[in-house]
Amino acid sequence: QVQLLESGGGSVQSGGSLRLSCTASGLYSSRYCMVWFRQAPGKEREGVAGIHSDGRTKYTDSVKGRFTISQGDARNTLYLQMESLNPDDTAMYFCAAANWGTAECQFIPMIFPFWGQGTQVTVSS
Repeated sequence: QVQLLESGGGSVQSGGSLRLSCTASGLYSSRYCMVWFRQAPGKEREGVAGIHSDGRTKYTDSVKGRFTISQGDARNTLYLQMESLNPDDTAMYFCAAANWGTAECQFIPMIFPFWGQGTQVTVSS
């Protein structure tokens, strides 16, 4: 059973930084995709950043140049370094994982079977 646990959320002022972590257990596939999604009140869940098991990364346009997704050396920890935060980044952030093929990660929530409980990020102006 795959379990994901996020941490690192909090409240910051506009222009600030946060680093989210997601600890994964039970993910033993050699090919996988892990994605950070976020969901603001009244909005759909959107993919923010994804990383394939081969190291390829993908970002949504609104965070390119500001957010960086990475994995720890043991590959059981996923990170999201967030810089230059603005109020539009305010949301609940979720870590998600799925066994994958060779294609690029996709930001489609329904195809990810494993989810963490989420961590709140609030950016004030």
